[in-house]
Amino acid sequence: MRRDEASIDQVAKALSRFEDVTGHKDFKKFHREQAKAFKRKLDLEVNVRTGKPLARATVHSTLSALRAFFIWLAGQPGYKSKISYSDADYFNLSEKDVRIAKASRQKPVPTLEQVHHVIASMFATTDIERRNRALIAFTILSGARDGALASFKLKHVNLSEGLVDQDARDVNTKASKSFPTWFFPVGGEAMGIVSEWCAHLRDVLLWSDNDPLFPKTQMGLGQSGGFQAIGLSREHWSGAGPIRKVFREAFEAAGLPYFNPHSFRDALVQLGERECRTPEEFKAWSQNLGHERVLTTLTSYGAVPSQRQAELIRQIGQPVAADPLLDPDVRALIECIQNKRV
Repeated sequence: MRRDEASIDQVAKALSRFEDVTGHKDFKKFHREQAKAFKRKLDLEVNVRTGKPLARATVHSTLSALRAFFIWLAGQPGYKSKISYSDADYFNLSEKDVRIAKASRQKPVPTLEQVHHVIASMFATTDIERRNRALIAFTILSGARDGALASFKLKHVNLSEGLVDQDARDVNTKASKSFPTWFFPVGGEAMGIVSEWCAHLRDVLLWSDNDPLFPKTQMGLGQSGGFQAIGLSREHWSGAGPIRKVFREAFEAAGLPYFNPHSFRDALVQLGERECRTPEEFKAWSQNLGHERVLTTLTSYGAVPSQRQAELIRQIGQPVAADPLLDPDVRALIECIQNKRV
């Protein structure tokens, strides 16, 4: 069904869980009682990391994957007489549990001040430290996803234009979509740090366009005889795990709770909601994040934080303060309208 590897892995995991319960019986021997037993088993399972019962969202995604699989299987030769399409419905949750699983929750989002504080508190003595600091600065400037961060090359960054070319032929973008991103106006030292990092790669390390923008750490024998980080490798990270580790350690070192790389996209959307003055500006902001539709930006990332929601609600109906730069006659007219003297 043209799904990416991560989605396929989730389906494979769901099938593996189901077969553990059935004892790996042939699917031709499927009976709806197996689905019921599997649902009961999921209700009793706990999250290995937290020790708590599985979240309803996890159970819902697992059952949805199995339901889709059995709908497909019911139409395959050799299974049509063994499995009916209605059997797949036994992999559904109750309507109440589905609502719980799909309920939207406020995501933790860093403020720009927090991000700038983390960047300012990071060391930049070694090449690894410089890379880590530039990584976080680049993320808030570009809003790039962690998969893209791991695959960018030097050639994808045009500092003179403030442009990042998210070219799907080289960059691991979502849905393999290519699009340009201009650096967001986030202020602080982020732009200077990224420029310094690119200059360091080119002028000091003598790297070329096709070398990674954020190379993985090179391991080697240390003075004590054990393996340790000794510098940078001219290879890309194989995945986003090391990037998330850099973020976690940077935020913890700065005395702040951990915010993952993707949360920076939420922070940028909130910034855009405050700064964009016209629909055209917000459309450009949305495209800069790689969204074809503004609705995607608003529904997936545009939730108003509770504190800001309270501020906006309290402001509604309150008199609007006149701009001191307005013409005195215009200012007097506004005051008359506010005082209902017109």
